[in-house]
Amino acid sequence: MKLIRIPAAAGSLHHAEMVVNAGEDLGSASAAVIMLHGRGATADSIIGLSSYLPASGIAYIAPQATGNVWYPYSFLAPIEQNEPWLSAALNRVSEIVDHTVRAGIPERKIMLLGFSQGASLSLEWTARNARPIGAVFGLSGGLIGPLGALRTYPGRLDGTTAFLGCSDVDFHIPKERVRESADVLTAMNAAVTMRLYPDMDHTVNDDEIAFVRQTVEGIAGT
Repeated sequence: MKLIRIPAAAGSLHHAEMVVNAGEDLGSASAAVIMLHGRGATADSIIGLSSYLPASGIAYIAPQATGNVWYPYSFLAPIEQNEPWLSAALNRVSEIVDHTVRAGIPERKIMLLGFSQGASLSLEWTARNARPIGAVFGLSGGLIGPLGALRTYPGRLDGTTAFLGCSDVDFHIPKERVRESADVLTAMNAAVTMRLYPDMDHTVNDDEIAFVRQTVEGIAGT
């Protein structure tokens, strides 16, 4: 692993320009996975998942949230309560995606992966931007906003793979929100796989890793 610099907007709440890079260098990679950590975690912790994923030709990139938190309240809180932190976090993801494209990686070869708060951020960014990325993996997360009151997202996700995996008894992530999120992304024409795991803790399991690994291999062509 090493640190690389991806510029952040002046005055950004998520201002850390140095991000963790594992696997291939961006300049020589054919695909990239942008990895977003959960509340209270770090870029170093989420990029550790890359050790279970394909290495050849793939750059893994993990930014760091200020104070280890992308936004202050639950992802189920009214959206305005999480501002301006949420917008800053979404903008940071856009900056990293744009930087990755400028490095020569096509959008269809870019994937987002997040756990918990990072999963919700990954899914929300994908729905709001509707860019033709290769895949988004939401591990224990869902779209952001109060239960039963999801926003309307313009745009289409033309075949983007979307994976949502979560415990069916997760204290932080109601299974109803996982289902709502899967329905919204399906309506946006994403290729959605949703899996609720009985009595699982708030964690990542082997089945999720296997799905991510297979998808990354397919998109990267490794």
